[in-house]
Amino acid sequence: MEKTKRILIIGGPGSGKTTLIHCIEKQGHTIHHEVSREVTLRAREQGVEQLFLTDPLAFSNELLKRRMEQYEQATDGYNFYDRGIPDVPAYHLYTNDPIPDAYTYAVKHYRYDIVFFLPPWEEIYETDNERYESFEQAVKISSVLLDFYHTYDYTPIEVPKGKVQERYDFIMSHIQGD
Repeated sequence: MEKTKRILIIGGPGSGKTTLIHCIEKQGHTIHHEVSREVTLRAREQGVEQLFLTDPLAFSNELLKRRMEQYEQATDGYNFYDRGIPDVPAYHLYTNDPIPDAYTYAVKHYRYDIVFFLPPWEEIYETDNERYESFEQAVKISSVLLDFYHTYDYTPIEVPKGKVQERYDFIMSHIQGD
């Protein structure tokens, strides 16, 4: 039986995470997709246009809950995550909001085996209905994320910019040798 391995992909908005995750999924790996768009869309269906802006704590609580559920749903073998539990309190640092104790507990309790960081990439950056940050804000978010992960004893591996297949190959070469 294969050992469960939780592999996290982090980075600021528009760094290519979702495209890379889709590539990884096409290769047959287990994927735990980003939940923030789903949380945002569900809130819109309930009449809240931007839950992140209207009630940031409710938004973060729902993200944390969903990401912990994803963590618990890991199967044997490689499990790839598009954003992780530590992203939630890291965003609180970015917005200067207090970090609830439950978030700190979750970050310490739910640990990922390896973290890959996708740096800001202006050439591919674009906004949409759920991604409203400017590129400059995305750069700042990336910096806060990276610092936060280091604070909790992670050593994120930076994935070089490049074609999606090259990024996939880079990640696989690191986890298969691990």
